[in-house]
Amino acid sequence: MCKIQIPTIPSTATADERRTIMFKALSALNLNDMCEKRGELTYLPWSDCMDVLRSAFPSATYRVIKNSEGLPYFTDPDTGIMVFTEVTIDGVTSECFLPVMDNKNQAMKLVPYTYNVWNSYKKCNEEKSVAAATMFDINKTIWRCLVKNIAIATGIGLYIYKGEDVPENSASDTPTTQPTPAPARKPAVYDKYAGIKQAINTAKDVTSLLSYYLDHQGEIEANPEIKELLTRRKQELQNK
Repeated sequence: MCKIQIPTIPSTATADERRTIMFKALSALNLNDMCEKRGELTYLPWSDCMDVLRSAFPSATYRVIKNSEGLPYFTDPDTGIMVFTEVTIDGVTSECFLPVMDNKNQAMKLVPYTYNVWNSYKKCNEEKSVAAATMFDINKTIWRCLVKNIAIATGIGLYIYKGEDVPENSASDTPTTQPTPAPARKPAVYDKYAGIKQAINTAKDVTSLLSYYLDHQGEIEANPEIKELLTRRKQELQNK
């Protein structure tokens, strides 16, 4: 049995104060010698977790939530399988849930299925498969859920879970769809006469139009389009 040092709790401490003292003490326990490494994840075996729990709280109880058919899991045909547990300590119950996943952190269902991932090296979609969940998979998830439940309720091994909700999944195992290439952008067309055209079109009277013509006579006379625009604008102003 794991040897832990139960902190001294003042006799005048309230129930909340006692729980806070125990939580701080248990969350500070170094359980690295008990932990197991599987890939990138660290696990605290359920047997060692229960050992520490019973040492700290001999009367603690736990419960696995069952569905209406008496089975210890809940299913959704679209999203997968979920398990739920409860841990009760000194009359306070904490809940936890966990999805059933394969070794690539893909949700498992009661039937096998496939999904597509984008291979950035080959520049194409690849089909991946997920096997149907078995009772062995569900049983493992229940115990993992219970260990996490105990960590939430007591602090035992809580440090192990820091950062677990932001896993660094490899791109090849992340379901995606092939990205749609962005439409090619047409190169911008630069009109060096745009300023002249705008000045002609916004001239308020014939006098200002002629003044502008004298300042840019060479450019206007060299471009038939601009010259025609000037003539039309002059006629418009004269007809006002």
